[in-house]
Amino acid sequence: MALMEVHYSSFAMGSNISLNVFVPTPGSSEAITDINASPKYDYRRGLPVLYLLHGAFGDAFSWIRYSNIDRYAQDRGIVVVMASAENSFYQNLKGGRRYYDFFAEELPTFIQNVFPVSRDPARTYIAGFSMGGYGAWYLANRRPDLFSKAASMSGALNIASVISNPLEGVFPFESAFADVRDQDGSYRIEGSRYDLKTLIAENHQRGCLPRLYQAVGKKDILYEDNLAMRDWVRSQGIALTYEEGSGAHDWDFWDEYIRHILDWLLED
Repeated sequence: MALMEVHYSSFAMGSNISLNVFVPTPGSSEAITDINASPKYDYRRGLPVLYLLHGAFGDAFSWIRYSNIDRYAQDRGIVVVMASAENSFYQNLKGGRRYYDFFAEELPTFIQNVFPVSRDPARTYIAGFSMGGYGAWYLANRRPDLFSKAASMSGALNIASVISNPLEGVFPFESAFADVRDQDGSYRIEGSRYDLKTLIAENHQRGCLPRLYQAVGKKDILYEDNLAMRDWVRSQGIALTYEEGSGAHDWDFWDEYIRHILDWLLED
C-alpha cells in the first residue's frame, strides 16, 4: 500500500490544501509480472475509489490515526481518498471555503487525473461517519452522476435534530446552513437543499438514487435519529442496507464497520 500526502493549490479552498491518498500496491508476498498480474492492480482500467469522510472536529488524518483503513483497503484493492472539511458539514461556508464545490467537483477531477482510479461512477463511492455520514449521503444525492454508492456510519442524518439539540449545547456549524436560518435563530431545514429526505425522494422519483448503506450502534448518541431515517427510507420503498451493532459513537465501531462497508461497496 502506498500512502501519499498530497499538497496542491485549491481554487475552491482559495489556498494550498493537504489530503491523503491510499493506493494499493503489490505486497512483499505477491508477485506481479506482465504475464501474471492480479486484477486488483489493474491500473490501466482504473481502480475502484472511495472518498472517505471524517466527522466533526476531525481532519484528513483521522482515519489514518484511529483505524486500520490502510490494511483493509490494501486487502480489497481499492483507492481511498481522505481530505479535511473542518466543521463544514461538507457545505460551501458563508464567506469562507467552498467545501461542497471541493468535494463534489474539484477533488474528484483532481484524483481522476492524477491517480490510477476508475472514472466509472459504478466504481466511485463515498462514505463517512457522524458529520461525514451526513456528508456521504448528501454529496452522493447531490451528485448521483458521480457516486453510485454512499455509506453512513453513526450519521448525523437528521440535520434539523442536530441543530435543535446540539451536543453539550454547542453547534459550531452555523455558517454551513446560514442561508436557511431565520431572524429568530431557527433553521428551516425541511424541504431545503440540505434536507436528505428531500434529496433522496427527488432522486428516487427520477430513478437516479445512489445505493445507500447505514450503520449505527445501539449505544450511539444518534441511534434514535438513525432509526427514524431508516424507517422513513424504507417507507418510501427505497432499498437500504442497514446494520446495527452494540457499539457507541466511537472508533471501535467505525473501524469495525468500515470493513462491512468496503465489502458492500465492492459487491457486484
